[in-house]
Parts: sequence; C-alpha cells; structure tokens
Amino acid sequence: MRVLRGRATTIEEDRAVTRALAGDVEASGEPTVRAWTPHRQVAFGRRDARSDGYGRAKRAAEERGFPTHERDVGGRAVAYTGNTAAFVRVEPVADVRGGTDERYDRIVAELRGALASLDVEAWEGEPSDAFCPGAHSLSTDAGKVVGVAQRVRQGSAAVAGIVLVRDHDEIVRVLDPVYEALGVPFDPGSVGSVATSGGPADSERVARAVESALVGDRDARVERVR
Repeated sequence: MRVLRGRATTIEEDRAVTRALAGDVEASGEPTVRAWTPHRQVAFGRRDARSDGYGRAKRAAEERGFPTHERDVGGRAVAYTGNTAAFVRVEPVADVRGGTDERYDRIVAELRGALASLDVEAWEGEPSDAFCPGAHSLSTDAGKVVGVAQRVRQGSAAVAGIVLVRDHDEIVRVLDPVYEALGVPFDPGSVGSVATSGGPADSERVARAVESALVGDRDARVERVR
C-alpha cells in the first residue's frame, strides 16, 4: 500500500495532490492512504455552493482568516485550522454499484480503533445540528469529532474525512456565522475534538494513528508530498 505524508506548499497545490490519487490508483491498482493536516481553510460542499447565502458564508469565513474553496466530496462546510487532521483511502474497485456500505463500516471501525489508541472512546453517530451532518460520523461525550464521506467513480473509491484534533473554540467561531449564512441548523455545542475528549492535542500524532489504522497489516510504501 502506498502511504503519502506531508502537505504541499499552498492550498491549491495540496488539493491537487489529493485529486490525483484516484487516477494514480486506477493506473497502478495499488491502494493509497493519506493522513495529514491541511492548510487553514473552510471547505464548502456542493450544496453550500448552490445556497443563496453562499457568498455571505464565504465572506464570513474569509473575514475570520479562513480561505475558502468548494470541495469535490459532498457534505456541508468544514473548517480546518491548520491543526485539523484529514484522511483519505483510495482503493481500486471493479464495480461502482457495490461495496459502499462495507467501505463505510470498515473505515468507521478502523477510525474508532485509531481514537481508542489515543485514549478517546468514540461511537458512531452525532449530536443534533452537527457540522457537516452525516450518517457515518464519530462522536464522544464532548461532541462530534470525525466526519466521513465517500466518492466512487469508475475504477476507484475514495473514503475521506476530517478529525477535529483541537482548536474547538476557533472552529465554532467560524462555523457559526457560516452555517447561519447558509441557513443550515448548527449547534455550537455539537463540536468536539480529540483534545476535549481526553486525547492528545498533537495533530501529527493523531494523523499517524489514523494512518496506521487505515493501513492495517498491509506493507506500507511511504512517500513524501513534494
């Protein structure tokens, strides 16, 4: 399995690294895992971009020092502070019509194991009015900590997501006005993090725990992002 570490110099260059993974996997047949800390930004989903309040939401984020962009995978707006972990596992698939639920179940179990290795007990589900609501989230008593999404195309499937490591208050400060502008219910109390759940505030440590869980017992071939 190919393992990619680090991030590119700019947001756009870093996004390009992730976008290229599906084509690489389809060409090589080798699954790839990437777990890293993206640049500071707010990433909007496609539904957000169609909202009447999208312009106001972007301005709200940018006024608080968060560059904005629209991401390829679905879901609602998420905030990365520069200390937030992200992950993606891209695998070759022969049939785009099957395997979606199995991939979700597998990665949720692996992510729970990663959090357990960091002394964080999490369960599948999320509080009401959580950020980027979805059926495959992980939460703790402190709130939602992990969101997961999936994108399948001819030849590959990418399961990706976000792990809130720390900076809980900063995430709430930017997402509250963003979600208000989008007209999407949002409860600031639903936001958790690894640190507020009793785990480490070290984003690199969290990323490596997630990477290890997603690789499992397969041999890893590590590369650095250039």
